[in-house]
Amino acid sequence: MSALWGRPARESGDGWVVVDVETSGFRPGQARVLSLAALALDADGRIEKSVSHLVNPGTDPGPTHVHGLTAEMLAGQPQFADVVDEVAALLAGRTLVAHNVAFDYTFLAAEAEMAGAELPVDSVMCTLELTRRLDLGLANLRLQTLAAHWGVVQTRAHDALDDARVLAGVLEPALQRARERDVWLPVRPVTRRRWPNGRITHEELRPLKALASRMPCAYLNPGRYVRGRPLVQGMRVALSAECRRTHEELVERILFAGLAYSDVVDANTSLVICNDDSPEQGKGYLARELGVPTVSDEHFMNAVTGVVHGTDVEQFADTGPAGEQISLF
Repeated sequence: MSALWGRPARESGDGWVVVDVETSGFRPGQARVLSLAALALDADGRIEKSVSHLVNPGTDPGPTHVHGLTAEMLAGQPQFADVVDEVAALLAGRTLVAHNVAFDYTFLAAEAEMAGAELPVDSVMCTLELTRRLDLGLANLRLQTLAAHWGVVQTRAHDALDDARVLAGVLEPALQRARERDVWLPVRPVTRRRWPNGRITHEELRPLKALASRMPCAYLNPGRYVRGRPLVQGMRVALSAECRRTHEELVERILFAGLAYSDVVDANTSLVICNDDSPEQGKGYLARELGVPTVSDEHFMNAVTGVVHGTDVEQFADTGPAGEQISLF
């Protein structure tokens, strides 16, 4: 499980699909997709093919002053069920990318479910999170700001095709900068759970920390970290607010290395990542009070590349007589 969260930018993937949707509101399943654009890119971010459609939702299009789409403009357009196969063919085998990917992906997935189809998406990546990791020094990370930073011309904001084209133009230099700075890409696995009403909810798009705190670690906790010695798989690592890197990036590395992420600091915590030497509140302060060691995020990022193998939990499972197994929980 842990190896699925994020990957080094220098590793070549199978390509991307940049998507953008314009919708009648903000709640998938109730609000509807009015237009969509999907651009298939190679591993370096160069456009290979595209799909773009206006979509007739069969309902009021909502805030026309935002997206510019009226009921009259959409009346003769195909419904989502008419174009879902074309969209699915473009998505197959690639990572879906959007600026705030939770919004675009869940709307597409909800529309596909209502059409009796399922999108072949195994992983997603948010460019908003990616650009947070790149130290661009910008006032904000809106798509328009990123486009201006990299010289990508935007002609029609809130037009699905133009927004997707602009994002594709932003993604290519963002990937290049990530490779140069050895930044991990925030690629997320897509996992699904069905609720009693039959609708699929997208658990993978909940905050990574909320998921990571519930993930069981495959290794026993070896105790507290000692500065100058390597990290050991199974160590419990907590994050303070005083970090320069994003918590999502740090959690990815924690999980990938076989460490355990903890959202609390207690006597069993091995290490707290904190860039403040004298924190006056929060997890850094609590670590100091409990004697839990703290390190900066840069120290951690250097140390996490050399984590020592820990003790597997399975080594302590008594399998009992042949054919029987005793559960630990």
